[in-house]
Amino acid sequence: MQWVGYAEMASAVSNAGGLGIITALTQPSPDDLRKEIRKCKTMTDKPFGVNLTLLPSMNPPDYPGYAQAILDEGIRIVETAGNSPGPIIKQLKSADPPCVILHKCTSIRHALSAVKLGVDFLSIDGFECAGHVGETDITNLILLSRARQSIPIPFIASGGFCDGWGLAAALNLGAEGINMGTRFMCTVEAPIHHNIKVAITKAEETDTQLVLRKWRNTSRLFKNKVSTDAYNIENSPETKEFEAVGPYVSGKRGRQVFLNGDPDFGVWTAGQVVGLIHDIPTCADLVNRIESEAIESLTKAQNTIVDKQPPADIRGKPASEMQAKL
Repeated sequence: MQWVGYAEMASAVSNAGGLGIITALTQPSPDDLRKEIRKCKTMTDKPFGVNLTLLPSMNPPDYPGYAQAILDEGIRIVETAGNSPGPIIKQLKSADPPCVILHKCTSIRHALSAVKLGVDFLSIDGFECAGHVGETDITNLILLSRARQSIPIPFIASGGFCDGWGLAAALNLGAEGINMGTRFMCTVEAPIHHNIKVAITKAEETDTQLVLRKWRNTSRLFKNKVSTDAYNIENSPETKEFEAVGPYVSGKRGRQVFLNGDPDFGVWTAGQVVGLIHDIPTCADLVNRIESEAIESLTKAQNTIVDKQPPADIRGKPASEMQAKL
């Protein structure tokens, strides 16, 4: 949700009954994050959180500064992702009261490591998800069930969710709920150009592109001219260094996509769930619809359960009666 998770988006989701999340690194500095948090507080009286993604970088952002801004502004729900959040967890847990920390993982191994670090909740991200998909290529049908078997703390499901049927499936697989990015991008309140929302509604589930696999930093992007060029260059036998694709996967160009409305101007993240999204509702309408669909789906599934009866022979008589006569 880089360049999407502003106060407008977070407050709209929270007002609709979800948990809105501000993306910290959308703000250029910790002081700017403070301002964005304060802005969000003027737009909702509901709880919201902040995402702090720890990216591999030669010149990393001031992560402790961002974490302190979060604490100083009274936010106590933090989503972490990316590199090991150990030092940041210690800082966030030192608050009074301590933060509730939700950590995003794409593998069971990383999830169990996060549990040892003291996170409270996990977001299990399947291979379907947008952005960084990890390197194990395990889809949520398997990954969530493995999480149910192996993880001792609660988790939510992320990647491939956009409706109530998906929510019902996630609950049945052991999750406590769902995390949605691409679906919320395609809402009235999402602070991105309308043309990008229309592009999502017209896309198929095959309209995403995996790039940066050669450098074990695999990302799922919306398939367009730039992401396709990046993929072709990356997979050329002559390409050895990241610098060959760097200009194509520039975050600055991706930000301009959301401002100028040209879906082919740069790369931008989207999950395979684009193939399931066909409209641009308000956040309130979307959340209410998902709730209704989930109830309908779960009720329908429950109605398929019948009382067990003794097996009958071909004449319709209970097998137990036939055995007694024999």
